[in-house]
Amino acid sequence: MSSLFVRTLREDPADAEVASHKWLVRAGYIRRAAPGIYTWLPLGLRVLAKVEAVVREEMDAIGAQEVHFPALLPREPYEATGRWTEYGPNLFRLQDRRGNDMLLAPTHEEMFTLLVGDTYSSYKELPLTLYQIQTKYRDEARPRAGLLRGREFIMKDAYSFDLDDTGLEKSYMAQRGAYQRIFDRLGLEYVIVTATSGAMGGSRSEEFLFPCDIGEDTFVRSPGGYAANVEAVATLPPPPPDPAAVAALPPAVVHDTPNTPTIETLVDVANAEHPRDDGRAWTAADTLKNVVVTYVHPGGERELVVIGMPGDRQLDLKRLEAVAFPAEVEQATEDDLKTHPELVPGYIGPEVLGPNAGQGEDGERTSVRYYLDPRVVDGTAWVTGANEPGRHVFGLVAGRDFTADGVLDVAEVREGDPAPDGSGPLELARGIEIGHIFALGQKYAKALDLKVLDANGKAVTVTMGSYGVGVTRVLACIAEKYSDDAGLAWPVQVAPAHVHVVATGKDQAVFDEAERLAAALEDAGLEVLIDDRPKTSPGVKFADSEILGVPYVLVVGRGLAQGVVEVRTRATGERVELAPDAAVAHLTETVRSALS
Repeated sequence: MSSLFVRTLREDPADAEVASHKWLVRAGYIRRAAPGIYTWLPLGLRVLAKVEAVVREEMDAIGAQEVHFPALLPREPYEATGRWTEYGPNLFRLQDRRGNDMLLAPTHEEMFTLLVGDTYSSYKELPLTLYQIQTKYRDEARPRAGLLRGREFIMKDAYSFDLDDTGLEKSYMAQRGAYQRIFDRLGLEYVIVTATSGAMGGSRSEEFLFPCDIGEDTFVRSPGGYAANVEAVATLPPPPPDPAAVAALPPAVVHDTPNTPTIETLVDVANAEHPRDDGRAWTAADTLKNVVVTYVHPGGERELVVIGMPGDRQLDLKRLEAVAFPAEVEQATEDDLKTHPELVPGYIGPEVLGPNAGQGEDGERTSVRYYLDPRVVDGTAWVTGANEPGRHVFGLVAGRDFTADGVLDVAEVREGDPAPDGSGPLELARGIEIGHIFALGQKYAKALDLKVLDANGKAVTVTMGSYGVGVTRVLACIAEKYSDDAGLAWPVQVAPAHVHVVATGKDQAVFDEAERLAAALEDAGLEVLIDDRPKTSPGVKFADSEILGVPYVLVVGRGLAQGVVEVRTRATGERVELAPDAAVAHLTETVRSALS
């Protein structure tokens, strides 16, 4: 400690929102260089190397081979796959001195695909899995929470190359099993959830989420074992009404509903002035609200889209963004609405939307695209806008009185909603994404013409998978889980050292014995950090040992005169006094057991 490049801080960083951010900075593991960008200091690098080592060992164990690509890449491969545009403002773009477009890679699918295409040409050379641990870059609009949402981060990305879908399934499951072993070894709880593929594409993907209240991802799970990211939850539509009952429904009727621009005010007026014939009160679930959003396409074009859903549901923007990709989604502005004056805010109805609006004189469509929530099935009757201020239509029947361009399942998922597989009611939870695996299929292989000759000499397109672990994010999650009010409390397998020897007092004999014990622990194969600072008070040394979070602390101090030293377990606070050599034996056995 007298020569280690570390400075612990007594105050929380001003921008720290979560425990991992606070303690990694305060303990001197990382230091902020810019928003979302961090410098790694010696202790931080030691922990990072141990996390990477676990990842490498498990990748190597399934036959994956490590390579290393540059982070600075040319535009052309990403142009070929469409991602130069699709990534939008999240991509760091730059030019070299000759004016050539370059980028800082967010992921490396294109480069792996091109490398294999340049090197392999026969089915006999497959299957193949390559991986790297490399720095990635994304221009996050709102970097936050330290390492959890940064603009520069370290990721392990692996890619499998197979001749067909059967081979892909084997590669996918091998990676899935390796991920489970990685997170088990690192002491992280995880939930595997069905996910959407987003910008990556492909037929199947799963996320590994670390359940945590501060997580930005919402996921669901059921008593029967269903688990999915909310973006991937499929709503079970209700059974359609009886055709005879639908045929007997009266025609829709328009009523005056003054000052009812919200669902709440509409329900109040409907119950007060237009009660139901069956005596049941109107509720928000009886209303059809039409939500206007704007798709911002990669080229900058703005397009209005309207989504009809039951009035007791809210639009989930993250679910919509997953299906709208590569377009970005925004709330419609006043200027957007001016482009379609038929849309009367607060009173929009299906008659002016989608296929219900007809065509212009030139045969071109004049209306905005219109989609319906899966719960709006044919034969159901609704209260909805009449496209006039202060007026709503009652008894408008889906399928009879209006249709849509399609179905969009983008309403909020609520606690207690039924699981799509019938396994019970859904529970909502928060989590942090620590891994994601994709069955890519042939998207990138086709775009970049990756083919090999099969057994008959015919050129066939290779089938790919993509598999990512957020290495720095995993480290932050470990810090999030293994910390308390005093600082970090690393598990043995990733700690910067196994034992922190603390020499307290002014007696030279104490420092000499601390040095002897540290050497004995090192001779036994343990990693040791020794606090040998001669003029630092015991209080400061103990505070530093707690904030640094080394799993075991060996205190050499006043007890030495009575022939004992103290062993502290950082995570539990347990303390035991032992003879010095017995303490070495105890710590050696404890650490080896934890690492085995």
